[in-house]
Amino acid sequence: MSRLSDSLAYPPRGMDRFEAARYIGIGITKFDELVADHRMPKPKRIDGRVVWDRIQLDAAFSELPSTGDAGNRIDAILSRAR
Repeated sequence: MSRLSDSLAYPPRGMDRFEAARYIGIGITKFDELVADHRMPKPKRIDGRVVWDRIQLDAAFSELPSTGDAGNRIDAILSRAR
């Protein structure tokens, strides 16, 4: 099977560790820390592969604290929908 390039018009549902860290905008070391302290989800295992679910990453990212009082409007809208 060939490796997909970044030229996809959509993000893949399952991502390896490097893609998952990049997707949320941080480096591998910080991503590993967030997974270890449960601020990011644990991966799923698909046979021999370890894969992070994009939707779980989105949800975990939304739960991270904002830096300002105004917060993130998208996160506020999503939290009201729950």
